Order: sequence, then C-alpha cells, then structure tokens
Amino acid sequence: MNKEAFFKITYGLYIITSTFEGKDSGYVANTVFQVTSSPAKFAISCSKDNYTNEIIQKSGVFAFSILKEDYDNEIMSRFGYHSSRDTDKFEGILQTMGKTGAPIIKDDCVAWFECEVEQQMDLGSHVLYIGKLIDNDMINAEDRPLTYDYYHKVKRGLAPKNAPTFIEKESKDVANDNKVDADTGIHICDVCGYEYDPAVGDPDNGIPPGTAFEDLPDDWTCPTCGAEKEFFS
Repeated sequence: MNKEAFFKITYGLYIITSTFEGKDSGYVANTVFQVTSSPAKFAISCSKDNYTNEIIQKSGVFAFSILKEDYDNEIMSRFGYHSSRDTDKFEGILQTMGKTGAPIIKDDCVAWFECEVEQQMDLGSHVLYIGKLIDNDMINAEDRPLTYDYYHKVKRGLAPKNAPTFIEKESKDVANDNKVDADTGIHICDVCGYEYDPAVGDPDNGIPPGTAFEDLPDDWTCPTCGAEKEFFS
C-alpha cells in the first residue's frame, strides 16, 4: 500500500460546531462534502473520541465554517489540538448563533453552513452524519479557502490522530524520518506533527529561511498548535 497516494485526495479544512443545553463544542475537520443539491445536504465524519460527537448526538444539529488560507495560528491551535471538554474554544472568537442554535465561527473563515442531522452511520472509529441545509452565508468572498494540500505543504501541518485521514507511521518509517531529521536539522512538534525545516524557516512569523531551530527566539511557538519549543524533538 502506498501511503503517499492518500495525500493526493483533495480536501478542504473546516471548523465543525454544535451545541446542547448551553455547551458549545467544535473541532477542525477535513471531511465535509455536499452529497445532494435539492434539497442541499452535507456529510461530515466525526471521530467518536471527539467531544463534539457527543454534542451532535444529543442536539441533532451541526454547523461548519470554511477556514481561509491565511488563517491565524491561534484558531487552528484552539479547534484542532484541544478538547471542548476542558477548554472554552469560543472565548474571544467572532461568532454568531445560527437558526439551529449552533455557534457559527466567523473568524478566519470564508463562508458557513448549518444543518439538521437526518441520517447517521456508524463507521467504527467515526460516525458519518448527513444533515439537511438550514441556512448559510458568505463571510468574505475575497478570501481563498484553505485546502489540506496547502496546509500540508505550506503550513507543514499534519492530520491530528482523530482525523479520518490520519495515517500512523510504521516503526521503520519513524526510524528513517529521525535519520533524515538529524541530517537536515528538521524538528518535529510532538503535539501536532508540524515539521520545522531550517531551510524553509517560518516566514509567516518573521523567521527567515536558514534559521536553525536552536536560533529560534525563546518565545517562538509551533505555528500549527501553539506548542512551545520544548515540545519539539
């Protein structure tokens, strides 16, 4: 099996949200797709380990916002690498309440949709939800939607463990990677898998190409999840 082929399947990146009895929840996902046009219906795949899965099960509603290409790292860190069980991901975030009551994220997003669940299917590790569109709107038509390809190649981010596209590396792959990393000076975030490559630097945060990991400022953090330097290896 060629694992590289999996990365050739195109995806967007979205913030999926829901609410139940005053508890809001949300996470970053790349599995959102339209399945019918009349009426418009959308499908999402949610890990059973995600707290949002529990909320959707109880509320029967979900919303999703399309992330823009030049998103702020803080929003990816909040919704991609923390749990709504113990973190208020929505504090200080620009949002609105949809007709279903679900919170709709507007910060760093291009457009949003909200749906009522009509069907669901147990997929083992994930649940596939199919929802009928209730409402939607544009946020900023000029922004470019974030794609998984851009996130992977430019932002150098990886799929978190609960993502449907997560592929766990075999031990021999990890060994090979560690050898390459030692030769090139690449350091990997232990939290989210982001790779800091000295040859590339981190231009979005003022770090020019050619900057060794050891020369990064002490207050530099992972552009993807916000982890500090001590969490890199």
